[in-house]
Amino acid sequence: MSAYKEGDPTTLSRLYGRSVGKPLRARQQSLVDELLPKIAVPDDGPVTAEALFGEDCPLHFEIGFGGGEHLAYRADLLPNHGLIGAEPFLNGVAQALAHVEEQRLANVRLHHGDAIEVLQRIPDEALTMAYLLHPDPWPKARHAKRRMMNDGPVQLIADKLKPGGEFRFGTDHAVYVRHALMVMQRFSDQFEWVANGPSDWQNRPSGWCETRYEHKARNTFKHEVWYFRFRKK
Repeated sequence: MSAYKEGDPTTLSRLYGRSVGKPLRARQQSLVDELLPKIAVPDDGPVTAEALFGEDCPLHFEIGFGGGEHLAYRADLLPNHGLIGAEPFLNGVAQALAHVEEQRLANVRLHHGDAIEVLQRIPDEALTMAYLLHPDPWPKARHAKRRMMNDGPVQLIADKLKPGGEFRFGTDHAVYVRHALMVMQRFSDQFEWVANGPSDWQNRPSGWCETRYEHKARNTFKHEVWYFRFRKK
């Protein structure tokens, strides 16, 4: 997951971060070369359901989809919805492409790069769901402005969600939880926290699958994981 350049957290700036890891295997490179161009978000123009899928349908957006497990799970669960995912890490894009091919998912579109570039081109109030799962926490205080959960990005998400739409945020990092909840307090006029008690953020909600990252955080590092749902007013 990438993060914001340092600066005013109320503004939007280019995302940056690691873009390539281990060399792609031959099959992965083939998917990047052949499948990605077919399902890539266009470089220009409004990003709408009609432009991407040829028809009006509920639209979802995942910021930094990692290996694509959650994106593929939601796409399979909701075949009549359109799923958009953005990820700057090429290896993650290759993994997501494998899910798309193996599960024959026709309702997924991918962007290899900056999520903000795509999110800004989505019309206001067009999204039904937005997801930010286990973003880079940038735990040091001097790096707090790099976090995705800051005023600028959250305001953009709010603008793009339709009334009643949902923003889901998950993390296993306690520092990020505190920071994120402070940010979301500033958006209490735009978002309602969907929770009646601790069990609502301590237990994974229905329709929210466990990713490999979450499994590792919980089982290898013994981290607690938190799940947050915010509904657009």
